[in-house]
Amino acid sequence: MASLMEVLIDVLEQENQEYEALLNLSMKKTPVIVSEDLDQLAKITDEEQIIVSRINHLDNQRNEAFNDIANVLNKDVEKLKIVDLIKMMAARPEEQRKLAEVFDRLQENVRNVKRINEQNRELIEAALDLVHFNISVLQAVNKAPETANYNKGAYNTGDVIGASYKAFDAKQ
Repeated sequence: MASLMEVLIDVLEQENQEYEALLNLSMKKTPVIVSEDLDQLAKITDEEQIIVSRINHLDNQRNEAFNDIANVLNKDVEKLKIVDLIKMMAARPEEQRKLAEVFDRLQENVRNVKRINEQNRELIEAALDLVHFNISVLQAVNKAPETANYNKGAYNTGDVIGASYKAFDAKQ
């Protein structure tokens, strides 16, 4: 059982390190989103995918170790939680302390990653809303009603209201 606990603690520590790396990337992503640097955003996203892949692998290892511990303790895997396991470890205070510390750090990092990702999601949605608005404005200019201007031959010139130019000037 002791070696199973060591494996679980080790996997949780590795998983925590990966979440710390993911948190750092998420924090780097925020100013990149604001500055609209799509190349840098793509690089960060690629790095995130690699870390998420490693987290998934560690998550599988953690589940295996946790299942083994639940079997040794003759507990239902579906009902046993790490918090319960920490409470059960009262007879082994050193392992209990290590497990509690790594679990608390992991939970904190996961919460921080969720918070930063939510913030980044809101920034991206705001940027997309602005893009949609700009597209709508440009489309509205092209669909504006025609004026009733006629030339010397009594033909409609078909000028569009407010559309004296065809290009969008980003500097204005």
